[in-house]
Amino acid sequence: MSQPIRLFQVATGNLGSEMIGRIQRHPDLELVGLHCYTADKIGRDAGEIVGGDPIGVIATGTVEEIIAARPDVLTFHGVFPDEDLYVKVLEAGIDVVTTADWITGYHRDTNHPHPSGRRVSELIAAACEAGGSTFYGTGMNPGLNQILGVVCTADVADITNVTTLESVDVSCHHSADTWREVGYGRPVDDPALPAMLQRFTEVFADSVHLKADCFGLELDEVRFEYELGACTKDVDLGWYHLPKGSLGGSYIKFVGVVDDVPRVETHLEWQMTPHTDPSWDIKGCYITQVTGDPQIYNKHMVFPGPGNDLSRPEDFASLGMTVTGMPALHSIRAVHEARPGIITSADLPLRAFGGRFSPEVRQRG
Repeated sequence: MSQPIRLFQVATGNLGSEMIGRIQRHPDLELVGLHCYTADKIGRDAGEIVGGDPIGVIATGTVEEIIAARPDVLTFHGVFPDEDLYVKVLEAGIDVVTTADWITGYHRDTNHPHPSGRRVSELIAAACEAGGSTFYGTGMNPGLNQILGVVCTADVADITNVTTLESVDVSCHHSADTWREVGYGRPVDDPALPAMLQRFTEVFADSVHLKADCFGLELDEVRFEYELGACTKDVDLGWYHLPKGSLGGSYIKFVGVVDDVPRVETHLEWQMTPHTDPSWDIKGCYITQVTGDPQIYNKHMVFPGPGNDLSRPEDFASLGMTVTGMPALHSIRAVHEARPGIITSADLPLRAFGGRFSPEVRQRG
């Protein structure tokens, strides 16, 4: 067994809190630090912050303290990227794996210009070059879902279309800031809503570009298409309020076209509440459909582990956070061994997408 990767984590929101526990059981990883943005968390033990027992890692609040800890890799689990933090850490020679809004950089460059006026991808690439470090973004979707989509074409000749679909109830994702940015809860006839929806979700255009790159396909453009579901009554989720007539569900498509024909697509079927018009048949899974010779239909279903009960909101939320964060944790050793620079899943070996057996199984082995 190789020495564990020294890991410094950023953020303890829904996803970051779940990952603190998961890191403790991961054979590749040793948590050596935690960076928090809120003053009430700084100085506290990471285990206690996430509601568990102390683990001996005390939360800090400055980039200088991250660099001083000399980790091999930093994982970023904030809702929104912190590109200035990325740059400083990468320049210090520390690799970065993030689950926040980054697959190829297309979305960040298009919709979120850096205050310096430079493209974000240029800043990150320069930082990687200066520090000899590597930058990688992943997650469940975008992320693993597109890798599954690519793998599903390995036995297909003469492909004509590849579509990956996420069909999920998103009410378990308790991030009010996220859904305000997307526009959920705003009147569906608000003229600003389509642009808000596109701007926030255009990281899924990155997923289309990633798949096209794996297929060796040059796209003419990636189009944004949408349907909006209006709430048929007031809905109070406890953590979020959706007035009648507001956005409570949506069907979004990012469509890569060649010669005006859809070829590579990412679809998002999201439901915050079933009480919308129109509404969709949420399948609670990830689906790949490939047209070609032969045709492929693949359904990736996720079920709770032993002892978990999806009728409990905390278990339901934990499941969603687990499948989002574990692709990042499992990739860390491969990212640390990869070439310097910005990389995507297309640059990593197959073992980067492999999970790890439980400590109990490894001990018996």
